[in-house]
Amino acid sequence: MLDQVKNIVAVASGKGGVGKSTTAVNTALALKSLGKSVGLLDADIYGPSIAMMLGVAEDHRPEVVNEKFFKPVMAHGIATISMAYLTTDKTPMVWRGPMAAGALQQLLQQTDWGELDVLVVDMPPGTGDIQLTLAQKAQISGAVIVTTPQNIALLDAKKGIEMFVKVKIPVLGIVENMATHICSNCGTEESIFGQGGGEKVAEQYATQLLGSLPLDKAIREQGDAGKPISMTDIDPEISSRYVKIAENLLAQLEQSDSQSAPQIVFE
Repeated sequence: MLDQVKNIVAVASGKGGVGKSTTAVNTALALKSLGKSVGLLDADIYGPSIAMMLGVAEDHRPEVVNEKFFKPVMAHGIATISMAYLTTDKTPMVWRGPMAAGALQQLLQQTDWGELDVLVVDMPPGTGDIQLTLAQKAQISGAVIVTTPQNIALLDAKKGIEMFVKVKIPVLGIVENMATHICSNCGTEESIFGQGGGEKVAEQYATQLLGSLPLDKAIREQGDAGKPISMTDIDPEISSRYVKIAENLLAQLEQSDSQSAPQIVFE
């Protein structure tokens, strides 16, 4: 039930391990802090992780409305749905692509989202069935690409951008994770994975760098504890960076024409 959802934003990456899910969760919570009604769909069917990051118990199951629709699980004020709510941590999704795509369609269209300003979709890494299914089955307002500064990650980020270009979904911006590391002993800040890569890719594809985030263990620790850093006062400086990303994202949504349905193009 997407008829009352104003904007759908896909958070994607060309490869795993760049902090995509962490970015999706913290950005969704930052949008909530700005007064928006927010939903979060975990579209990573094979490796769902938002339940742990949001502190939802493993045995929690969504309610079913009229034997047809899932009622979203509320976590820290945002409406969420994930395969993790329907399985256990020890249940691998040993499915072929069409089965995973079918599961995504059910989560997307058979969840009673209600009125939302933004539905954030945490995509699986790469450019496969799930991405194409989302482009075909929902009117996507735009995509956010998450990357790290090193060259190999940027190559994969470009592939992700090119995929969204081909399916006529605008890229709203780039989020650069692990941009710098601040030594806990001496305070020295170093760009250990390279510098300026996210900004260069943004310029190349006529989009913008929504924000950069440091390599900081507090981000990981808070996610593991089910209390994402953007909703705590553990590190106000990092929390403010997620809020700035959310503000830049909203500005891009206002500028982007989300009225025309995407056209799938195969080459």
